[in-house]
Amino acid sequence: MEIFRNKKSPGATGQLTGQILVCDYHTSMKAPILAPSVLAADFSKLAEAQAEIDASGAEWTHLDVMDGNFVPEISFGSKMVADLRQLSRSVFDVHLMTVHPGNLIGGFARAGADYITFHYEAAVHVLRILDAIRDLGKKAGISIVPSTPVHAIEEVLPFADLVLVMTVNPGYGGQKLIPRCLEKVKKLVSIREKEGYGYLVSVDGGVNLNSAPLVREAGADVLVTGEAFFRAPDKAAMTALLKGK
Repeated sequence: MEIFRNKKSPGATGQLTGQILVCDYHTSMKAPILAPSVLAADFSKLAEAQAEIDASGAEWTHLDVMDGNFVPEISFGSKMVADLRQLSRSVFDVHLMTVHPGNLIGGFARAGADYITFHYEAAVHVLRILDAIRDLGKKAGISIVPSTPVHAIEEVLPFADLVLVMTVNPGYGGQKLIPRCLEKVKKLVSIREKEGYGYLVSVDGGVNLNSAPLVREAGADVLVTGEAFFRAPDKAAMTALLKGK
């Protein structure tokens, strides 16, 4: 997947593993990107889960990395990402819900991540980590939990390729979306338009058939979904519905 950046957005154009051409996605595409999270899949059948994502029409695969410190649960590490990478050309969207994210980006870059997103709340030198991710040839993302306001990350928005808004408190699947968090999505879209930045806005948490229209209306470019996708008997149909097609 080749990304052509907004001319005011920093960083060079990068070649990603996927096959979809995206050019100023947030202005040229009507339907958002769908990123099913494998955290909601059956871990004994992850190869099948990846195949279901690839066959559904979803463009990205979301990979939630949890360390038992930043969030209560532990999920998986870079080896699982590397193993799935051998099976798929999907855009791999790695979300580090960990402490010390700067220590982990190298391993996930080598494993085949396309986007690497870490939490503002977990890092002191946010800009340094964003730069380090880009130096590895990957797209750099920053995420905020529900209690963190947008203004906390405004200084680094020019250097981000992706801004991930958590619409639930991270750590567990199956939670209900916190509607107030969608105001952050609207604000990020407004800032992007005003300043000419090139980041995508992603929403993660409680995205299902009931909430997806609200998320799309707020202006999100990427919808991360878990149980709504993997519990659906017809995943292609669910993908189309979540994308608003």
